Amino acid sequence: MICLFPTYASRNPSDQRWQVRVAGMLTKSLPPESRRRSMAMGLLRRVLELDAEQLASTIFQTRANAFLFDRLPRHTVQIKMGHEYRETCVTNRIGHFETTFDLDDEQCAQLCATSDSFNRSIAYEASLDDSCTTSVLGRVHIVEDEGVSVISDIDDTVKVSNVRDRRELLANTLLRTFRAVEGMPDLYRKWEAAGVAFHYVSSSPWQLSNCLREFLNDSEIPLGSLHLKLFRLQDSTPLGRLTSRKRSKRRTIERILADFPKRRFLLVGDSGERDPELYAAIARSHADNIFGVAIRQLPDELKMLRRQNKRLQRLAAKLPAGCMKVFSEASEIHDMLFLSTAA
Repeated sequence: MICLFPTYASRNPSDQRWQVRVAGMLTKSLPPESRRRSMAMGLLRRVLELDAEQLASTIFQTRANAFLFDRLPRHTVQIKMGHEYRETCVTNRIGHFETTFDLDDEQCAQLCATSDSFNRSIAYEASLDDSCTTSVLGRVHIVEDEGVSVISDIDDTVKVSNVRDRRELLANTLLRTFRAVEGMPDLYRKWEAAGVAFHYVSSSPWQLSNCLREFLNDSEIPLGSLHLKLFRLQDSTPLGRLTSRKRSKRRTIERILADFPKRRFLLVGDSGERDPELYAAIARSHADNIFGVAIRQLPDELKMLRRQNKRLQRLAAKLPAGCMKVFSEASEIHDMLFLSTAA
């Protein structure tokens, strides 16, 4: 099975051609009689106290199966755009593949699904052979070298996950229909209409990329490039760790900033884990590019809320006045976009 990750294309500063990135992974589902599958399912059944109906539910089967596979290294994947094969990739030792190639403006315009200046994208196919009999569709978002971008977390920022509670996190990940944070889809759509591009940088594992893409689409949250964590299923702790390290998230964000040195960025996250500290540090080191940091304050008990307020106030004090805004309702940060035009 080929899973393609939503990516972006950026201008190459040396010749102004479009540098197009494609990425994905190649896997094979574990057979029903697999010992690893049986162990993983058994552990999930005990941890979540699942009954027979929950085990058989479509949501659980789809989400759990996304983690139960063998990676396929050293396989060739063909990339086709329009009527031409553009690139050939070889999967690495963990089944991932990534490549870049250039397009000029004319080629990009011919391949784009729309001629609008905003929200342009290119659809492409990936297959294991030239016949494309088992092809999968992917998408590359075209992001101009100037403009405004939002780098957004997903869990507890636009999707209700309850990351702080491991049991609830697993239940929200594997058993329940994904649910959008109230007000965030409408806010992001308004920002999209103003010409904003989106990059989703999340702790969620790559295995959920298809599910998350469907969630964004079904919730009418603007699509954009998707940057998730590398997660390896361990037999001893299947699905036991669904959060990423701060370091890998920072590397991803800094790569996006490096690819778009002329764009202005708003970072949006939540108070549940380390987004405030990470975003504040990046905002300090990239002050010319980042005009704002928005942190969603998660509902908590009063004692925890007071501690959180002190934590966030200390971080905000290290940034220019008004740069960091803590919000509970999406409407509270609607006007932050106008900060991008400030001197």
